[in-house]
Amino acid sequence: MGGLFIFWTYSDDSKQKKLFNEYYKVFPIEVPKTSQFAGEKIPLEDYEVVERFDRELLLNTYWQSNTLLIMKRSKRWFPILEKILKKNNIPDDFKYLCAVESGLINTVSPAGATGFWQILETTGKELGLEINDEVDERYDPIRSTEAAVRYLSTAYKLFGNWTEVAASYNIGMNGLRRAIQTQKANSFYDLMLNSETSRYLFRIFALKEILENPLKYGFIVEDKDLYPPIKTKIVTVDTTINDLAEFGKKFYISYKYLKLNNPWLRKNKLSAKPNKKYKILIPGSQPQFSPYYDEWLDSLMTITIDTSKTLPVGDSLPKISE
Repeated sequence: MGGLFIFWTYSDDSKQKKLFNEYYKVFPIEVPKTSQFAGEKIPLEDYEVVERFDRELLLNTYWQSNTLLIMKRSKRWFPILEKILKKNNIPDDFKYLCAVESGLINTVSPAGATGFWQILETTGKELGLEINDEVDERYDPIRSTEAAVRYLSTAYKLFGNWTEVAASYNIGMNGLRRAIQTQKANSFYDLMLNSETSRYLFRIFALKEILENPLKYGFIVEDKDLYPPIKTKIVTVDTTINDLAEFGKKFYISYKYLKLNNPWLRKNKLSAKPNKKYKILIPGSQPQFSPYYDEWLDSLMTITIDTSKTLPVGDSLPKISE
């Protein structure tokens, strides 16, 4: 065991300092001269905007472990998000909002915002998600993306500007609307907002910049280093499943892998609802399931969200997350 550790002693402090100064280097980040989000120009001629962008570029570049994990997960999840966003005319850049919200994992905030898109329970139900003891569709990357599309569509009807739509995802539509009216501002960049919302969009901008230009920021990542998509096929269920572990055995998978690929299943059973069908993903070997996966991925392009079911644009617009 002693061979696992190397203890390097120094005769004096000067040698240690010399080695430290020779080998440890930290460099500032050069902020891009031009940049855009969802086709809308970021005003980088404004020094205050540049400094906010600079802050988040520094933090996301030098928080290497977190940014690298998002890079790794992006290969698995971005193709799914991209297809649903594209089909429903939501700019592709909103996948970076999702990545900032959750790191592309199913996480729960202290306020109870849940899933990839960090949706609160009340808002999730208003957006058409089933949320109860057995099923919580906020944990389903596809269904939660559909809910996020409904929110984003509603916000765009209100603001007509994708940058402000993204800001509203953090502060809420009412909160942003009040700030614009009170401050008589012409754009998001003119607003004085709380620290969290002020930083929020620039975290998205920074993550987009780094993921689109990894080498520029020192990330040397090969395709083999990224997490591959999980090859699955769909089993459609419209009857009650009393024991999910037994159900999984029929498809030669463990309860663990059934739940990992269907995290929206919150109990060990699934009670059927009238006129509702559930799509359960069954993972399998890569070569065997590739045709199923490709067909499933293509099918996401057929998902058109009914935007008539978006949130009402009124005085009681809820926040989607916390």
